[in-house]
Amino acid sequence: MEKVKQINDNKLDNYAKKYLIHLQFERRLSKNTIESYWSDLKRYINYLNDIFNINNPKKIRIKHIKEFANLLNTIPIIKSGNSGVSSNTLHRSFSSIRGFHKYLLNEKFTDNDPTLYLESPSTDRKLPIILSVEEIDNIISSVSPESKTCLRDKALVSIMYATGLRVSEVVDLKLTNINWDENILRIIGKGNKERIVPIGNRSYQLLKKYVDLDRPRLARKSNSESYLFLNNRGRPTTRMTVWNILSKHIKAAGINKRVSPHTLRHSFATHLIEGGANLRAVQEMLGHADISTTQIYTHLDSSYLKEVHKQFHPRS
Repeated sequence: MEKVKQINDNKLDNYAKKYLIHLQFERRLSKNTIESYWSDLKRYINYLNDIFNINNPKKIRIKHIKEFANLLNTIPIIKSGNSGVSSNTLHRSFSSIRGFHKYLLNEKFTDNDPTLYLESPSTDRKLPIILSVEEIDNIISSVSPESKTCLRDKALVSIMYATGLRVSEVVDLKLTNINWDENILRIIGKGNKERIVPIGNRSYQLLKKYVDLDRPRLARKSNSESYLFLNNRGRPTTRMTVWNILSKHIKAAGINKRVSPHTLRHSFATHLIEGGANLRAVQEMLGHADISTTQIYTHLDSSYLKEVHKQFHPRS
């Protein structure tokens, strides 16, 4: 068998595979355990490649692992029942990473172990609630066609899930934020940072119906010409309005979960990442510039984001 030290391309995934062989034959771990380790390490390595362009273990520092920890704590990646990353999954992930770096150090593939002084994640972290694709469809379907705001409510819920926008960004949306030709939204998020988010075909159709058929009726009540989503009096929606709309249809759909507008954002990220979407693209769509350093964070063009959204979002 080829020795690891003789690998020429020096890529982390090759080292990880050698580490798994070590676990299988030296530590005699079960197949299921090894597959779990591989799942953890693959996600970790993809993150290092995508965000920091790192494929050499000698370049990994504790700050990189802390950024990965932030990702696990802010973006639910694996559903456990109806939740995000479970405590057991989180700890296993860090155990996999620690073991991998210890192996690299022992085999002299690197001269430092960046996990040595890394604190383990808390076990009592409250996990975000995630909605399934079916539940989100049920929420949209629960909107009564007899309701005067049927088109608005369907478009609102659909857009929140399709784009992962913060509720503050949703209520600030204006008609000028929509690029109908490109099927994208231009969002001004935290820190006055602009980003591009694809809408998706299904949400596009619902939004177009609302804007063409229902919004003009609402806008006439207050001569509102700029904001996208309007309340029953024709004024811009507020966070509380969005919360009330969502709560109403959650109840109508028979979903017994404590759901907030942010739940749709968590669900958006979870479903994309579970589908295999590039982490950096998801972070760009979420507007999570703080997850990586400003120098390393790379802006992605709209055509690439649209392709990722189309390929991996379950309701694109």
